[in-house]
Amino acid sequence: MAEVIEGHGGELALAAARAFGVNEMFTLSGGHVFPLYDAAHKTGFPIYDVRHEQTAVFAAEAVAKLQRRPGLAVLTAGPGVTNGISGLTSAFFNASPVLVLGGRAPAFRWGSGSLQEFDHVPLVAPITKYAGTVTDTDNIPGEVRAALTAALTAHRGPAFLDLPLEIVFSTGEAAAPGAPAVPVIEADPDEVSRAATLLASAARPVIIAGSDVWGGDAIAELRAAAEALQVPVFTNGMGRGALPPSHPLAFAKARRPALNEADVVCVIGTPLDFRLGFGEFGAAQVVHIVDAPSQRATHVETAVSPAGDLRRILAAIADHAGDRADHAEWIEGLRTAEDAGKARDAEAMAAETDLIKPARIYGELRRVLAADAVTIGDGGDFVSYAGRYLEPSQPGTWLDPGPYGCLGTGMGYAMGARVTYPDRQICVLMGDGAAGFSLMDAESLVRQGLPVVMVVGNNGIWGLEKHPMQAMYGYDVAADLQSGLRYDDVVKALGGAGETVEKAAEIGPALERAFSAGVPYLVNVLTDPGDAYPRSSNLA
Repeated sequence: MAEVIEGHGGELALAAARAFGVNEMFTLSGGHVFPLYDAAHKTGFPIYDVRHEQTAVFAAEAVAKLQRRPGLAVLTAGPGVTNGISGLTSAFFNASPVLVLGGRAPAFRWGSGSLQEFDHVPLVAPITKYAGTVTDTDNIPGEVRAALTAALTAHRGPAFLDLPLEIVFSTGEAAAPGAPAVPVIEADPDEVSRAATLLASAARPVIIAGSDVWGGDAIAELRAAAEALQVPVFTNGMGRGALPPSHPLAFAKARRPALNEADVVCVIGTPLDFRLGFGEFGAAQVVHIVDAPSQRATHVETAVSPAGDLRRILAAIADHAGDRADHAEWIEGLRTAEDAGKARDAEAMAAETDLIKPARIYGELRRVLAADAVTIGDGGDFVSYAGRYLEPSQPGTWLDPGPYGCLGTGMGYAMGARVTYPDRQICVLMGDGAAGFSLMDAESLVRQGLPVVMVVGNNGIWGLEKHPMQAMYGYDVAADLQSGLRYDDVVKALGGAGETVEKAAEIGPALERAFSAGVPYLVNVLTDPGDAYPRSSNLA
């Protein structure tokens, strides 16, 4: 006879979430979701609360990204849910299996004007894998199970359920949740074979690996495929660190010559979006390997696009038994370009200028960051430098907002990273613009004993807007912030610590103090407002 669980709606929901490996919730207190708190409190289930709902969703997303299992955010009705929309949308673009459980005004009074009465589902449906309202307390475990199964099924993404007041406060019973059963998508073996043949026989092949390689737990298979066919590898997003920088097939600085000269470009687990020139690689044939058919590019012609479980696809490519071209000369040429790029970067990271260059900050960070440190990028111009100068040596140690480009992820990602790794270095890199979105949640970190290091590149402007607007129009508007603002004093006022740095030689000692402080600590570095990261427009 099947085991039956009984309890109020919060107890039923949490029991179902636990079956999927959910170990904590992130929330901002609200009366509509009290039963979820009650269930957590009575069972020792950790609750982390924040000062803005977007932070709760970003924290859940960080857990989902880093641990490759669902993260849970609990948001109260109405504005609680709508404040989490940007976090949900980022999770959707990042294929992060986040579950948001929302409160909802009572169904029996619907239309009467209850507090925070709003139909969330039509709003969140386009940015979730699953969205619905639970209409019976007994159905809560089944609905949570369906939502989390959808969230974990490739292509992964967030799910949303809201629980009307009388449903979540009432008691019910249901079958005990069993082990998750997540469907696995099998790729067409002929397409996989064609992709392997193209890579193996190409004279100048390149692999670009992205976040879904990490999310799909396919790091080992990526390495095996690259090594078997001897193909140079570039990475983006959470694909970074898939091959350590010392690996003979790992490249970062030679991307331009690689993509300009390649005859086959194989993009794995990342969309052909603005970060990759929209998949336009000159005369090269494009192989696009994705985890689900929905992720195949439709705006460019690809030679082949296998869709399915990335571990299985890459393992099959590694086992390719056909003819293989010799790529040694191609790899050697790229290594020469890579070494030249590293030499240029080393010079920039050592710059001794009166106005601190952002590159110098990253030169100092490279000296103090441990191999397993988690670095978090939350910003535009300043974080662009991070992507260039920081080279993660391990997979699963880099978090950025992803292709949606939403600012304000920093404090939530920091909370989720610290919860995931209590003993690692957690370092948040923020522009001074991004700091305005979420810095108040440094208080949440302080109050709950979650130390992280925040490094603010403070140039007093919106760097990605001011310089291009000047170039286009000869003037700029709405692009200035307060020069020299003391963001470290903000964190001090919230119970943390910090300092402002104005000289390049002071950066290293400040970072050492920050990482040894044991409290949230902000290093506020005043940088050169005239130093802009070189890039073409990403607006097209």
